[in-house]
Amino acid sequence: MKVNELAGKLSLRVNTTKGNLDRDVTGCYISDLLSDVMANAQEGEVWITLQTHPNIVAVAALKNLSGIIITNNRNPEEETLKKAEAEGIPIMLSSSSTFETGGSLYRLLRC
Repeated sequence: MKVNELAGKLSLRVNTTKGNLDRDVTGCYISDLLSDVMANAQEGEVWITLQTHPNIVAVAALKNLSGIIITNNRNPEEETLKKAEAEGIPIMLSSSSTFETGGSLYRLLRC
């Protein structure tokens, strides 16, 4: 599934304009610890988190992730959006909880 398809099916609001929305999503990693994501996330996955600071973009770029989903109606910091635009990392926003977003994504990718 492509990032843009995922965003549409989960009713996510894409918060960046220069991210690669045609990229394949191979899976998902859910964590709020940057070190955990750096150690365990796999290339092509989307990352679900509550974090909104610029370091999430650095980690997503380092791991070559397909995108970042921020849950619970949280909004990224302005610097985070600027960094995401520069790196081409899509940031998507969910009004749902992390649990609900992860469950919905699981159903889309695995069922």
